[in-house]
Amino acid sequence: MNRFANTVDLLTTTLGRVSSWLVLAVVVLQFALVVARYVFGLGSIWLTEAIIYGHATLFLMASAWTLRAGGHVRVDIFYADATPRTRAIVDLVGALLLLLPFALVLAWLSVPYAARSWLIFERSQEASGLPMVFALKTLIPIFAVLMALQGFAQAIRAAALLIPPPLAGEGDRRSRSGGGV
Repeated sequence: MNRFANTVDLLTTTLGRVSSWLVLAVVVLQFALVVARYVFGLGSIWLTEAIIYGHATLFLMASAWTLRAGGHVRVDIFYADATPRTRAIVDLVGALLLLLPFALVLAWLSVPYAARSWLIFERSQEASGLPMVFALKTLIPIFAVLMALQGFAQAIRAAALLIPPPLAGEGDRRSRSGGGV
């Protein structure tokens, strides 16, 4: 199970680091748009939508990485000073009762939403907008799956902390005696 959690961590870290470069792209594009608008009197719907798409992609693809790094908002009133065992209980309960149900419901509701968009290759309502609304909507179920995977990895790590490892030699004794009780 730890191998699965490590694989999920690697996936979310990789996606988070790659998508974090969108911060630079969004800032540069926004700066260019502001200069074009206020210095040259030019506007661009395409550029405006590209900024929105980049911003959405950044948040949707880096959220699981943020969860892994402990950057999500949580009530730190008791968590900050809690013992590792208490933190593990909070993480396990939070993942199983809050995060995983939310992510599964979001995935269940967003897959048909994105699929309908793909059926018509939905594009911007603006004439000169980006013709890729379907791609943007696809990020919603991907976000849900990534959050569910990271929540499951978080639950695995919390459970591993709460469940004590078997005593050394205990498994050997059972196998030599022919099995169980």
